[in-house]
Amino acid sequence: MNTRAGLRTAKVGKQRGLASITFCLSVIIAMLGSFSPWRSARAQDPVRTSPAQARQVEQNQNAGAEGELQAGTALTRQGKFGEAIPHFLAAQGQVSNEFALDFDLALCYVATDQFKKAIPILSSLRDRERAGAEVFNLLAQAYLGNDQPQEAFEAFKRAATLSPQSEKLYLFVADACMDHQYYTLGLEVVKLGLQHLPRSSRLYYERGVLHSLMDQPDLAKEALAQASQLAPGSGISYLAASQKGMLDGNIPAAIQAAREGGQSDPKNYVLLTLLGQALIRFGAAPGQAEFAEAEAALERAVTLRPNFAAAQLALGQLYRMDGRLDAAIAHLEIARQLAPESTSAYSNLAMAYQGQGKTAQAREMLAILDRLNRERAAKYKSGSPDQKASYTGVAPKE
Repeated sequence: MNTRAGLRTAKVGKQRGLASITFCLSVIIAMLGSFSPWRSARAQDPVRTSPAQARQVEQNQNAGAEGELQAGTALTRQGKFGEAIPHFLAAQGQVSNEFALDFDLALCYVATDQFKKAIPILSSLRDRERAGAEVFNLLAQAYLGNDQPQEAFEAFKRAATLSPQSEKLYLFVADACMDHQYYTLGLEVVKLGLQHLPRSSRLYYERGVLHSLMDQPDLAKEALAQASQLAPGSGISYLAASQKGMLDGNIPAAIQAAREGGQSDPKNYVLLTLLGQALIRFGAAPGQAEFAEAEAALERAVTLRPNFAAAQLALGQLYRMDGRLDAAIAHLEIARQLAPESTSAYSNLAMAYQGQGKTAQAREMLAILDRLNRERAAKYKSGSPDQKASYTGVAPKE
């Protein structure tokens, strides 16, 4: 072999040797890579996670979702609907009772005026085998909030067909009609309810409030008197008597009925609110015993039911009268948020802000008040009694 041929043979052998070494290294690196800690968890699963471990991971995830569901349910029972929503969303698709989760989520959306989000959920629930009157009841309320009264009435009638003896069904939908100023529709709801429950004092009370909202005092007083007669000595009887006294202009009678009712039912936040309102209307002034009584009643009402707009409004008005403007504004702003169509909230806020020297905020409230008054005047001119607004409390349904 000549020198050049020998060198070529050695070079080729060397290249083959390097190739073999490179191949071996690549195999070793690949083998090591499959165990590397920086690999993704998914890449490691086939090697590192056993079937038993996978089941444990799934169980932990399900347990976490069930915990979210329980947390959301607990908040819902406390009336903290907005806080409950994130918990329900976190549990979606991971719990054993998806029907209950979806219903509670829709309930929270309705309670927080997110009607557009509630309607698709409830529409899907109504087609399920488990759908009962409560689904159609809540769907009716959501449709009312979304300004779909015809769809609301159809959903309500379906609920009434499924559960015709449920007093709460009629009360909840009638209240929703009040909230969204569909008063004529509310009367139709109550009418159907009384066909099935002709001795329901609560439904007669509801009818009285609806007629009051429609500026029909004679019909209102007739219905309220019927409510009192059907349940003498009950909380609803005292409510009706107090409301009737306010409508009659007989404020002492309204105060007496609210006081007596409060003694028999001290946790009735509507009676407490009516008592405070009646005492203020009767002329209670700071420093008087009646003013202190009104303050105690309204503060208790707000404690018992923070989201009752009438109580927040009356307490804010009372604090404003007493010169406690910071406290007044706090409660009036809550009332404004709970009942954005209430003109009383804006007029009282304007006076409170003016008293603090905050003219810009006062002008803002007056501008909103002017807009609401113009909108209300336009509705009256349209000739539709369904949109006439007023402001009153409704009976608790617990």
